[in-house]
Amino acid sequence: MRSHTRFQIRQVDAELSSHSGLALLGDLMQACEFKREVDKVHLLRRPNPELRHGEVLGTMTALLFLGKPDYDAVKPFHEDLLMRKALGLPRVPSAETLRDRLEKADHLFDDVVRKLSGDVVRRFGKPTAGSEGFVPLDIDVTPFDNSGSHKEGVSRTYHNRDGYAPIFAYIGQEGYLVNCELREGKTHSQYQGDRFLDESITLARQATDKPLLVRMDSAHDDLDNIKVCFRRKVKYLIKRNIRSEDPQAWLQTAQQLGVETQPRQGKRVWTGSYFTERDGLTLRLVFEVTERTIDRHGQMLLLPELEVNTWWTSLDCDVATIIQLYHQHATCEQFHSELKGDMDLERLPSGKFATNNLVLLLGMFAYNCLRLIGQSSL
Repeated sequence: MRSHTRFQIRQVDAELSSHSGLALLGDLMQACEFKREVDKVHLLRRPNPELRHGEVLGTMTALLFLGKPDYDAVKPFHEDLLMRKALGLPRVPSAETLRDRLEKADHLFDDVVRKLSGDVVRRFGKPTAGSEGFVPLDIDVTPFDNSGSHKEGVSRTYHNRDGYAPIFAYIGQEGYLVNCELREGKTHSQYQGDRFLDESITLARQATDKPLLVRMDSAHDDLDNIKVCFRRKVKYLIKRNIRSEDPQAWLQTAQQLGVETQPRQGKRVWTGSYFTERDGLTLRLVFEVTERTIDRHGQMLLLPELEVNTWWTSLDCDVATIIQLYHQHATCEQFHSELKGDMDLERLPSGKFATNNLVLLLGMFAYNCLRLIGQSSL
């Protein structure tokens, strides 16, 4: 019979750390010259700081990388040799220094951090295309729950909770972030959506030279977005908001123009497309109309249940492929959950809106580094 394993316990003088990933983050920050670029920013209220901007913002980025979006989370790292070595710091800044520097930034770092985040994707990430040869550019809004706080910009979101409503632009099958913007909770998803889309296309083209496919949900059903796509010569797939359109009228249209399938007893589906004119543009409209007389549990319905889904698109592939391509837009929810859950970025640390926007941008840089490390390991 095999005896129990005997363990020998020895005391060593080596420094141990559970945050070895910081070494990889430090390499990526050094490769894109994070500290040098950030140090170029001049703050009138901090013209000659003892700790340079790159060291302070680099430390905050490292905390976000570790899923610790709070100033006080830096305290256990004051004696952490790995963080200092990985980030090239003379010393780890205090929580008070982090708070003071970030809250006096006042949007001055926003553009450089956004550029750095794009640079790390452009240099080391390779956004992959889908089966049709297009690199997806998925734009979506997700609410950040900051209820119970009195932070600037916190207001009622469409999830009926107090918080923010940031907008994000993800590129490729991997979901790299090329753009993001913090917004007040009450802000409509399409507020200045055409401007954000135009910026995101510019940033996406810096990350890949492959053709882009813009995908947006029905909250962005706006002709201005389509005009941006026409002007920038990118393909688009945008779900329509049918608002007050009559489902019965859509059923008649689908029966006349669509192809019928019957996936199961009591469920019939019509799919098809046609072209229509809007503001001088010829647009392709794709539809999927579903009629259910028996639910999935086998229960017969007293009245037929209608479900209507329609999309604007410039794609010329078959209807089934277009619908499938839009369903893949749902991967945004996974990317959102990584930001809000894995990185714990949902409850932003400051009471100032501009500071929280900077923290979100630093979080975008940290998120892209995490994705790059994950893709490399795969």
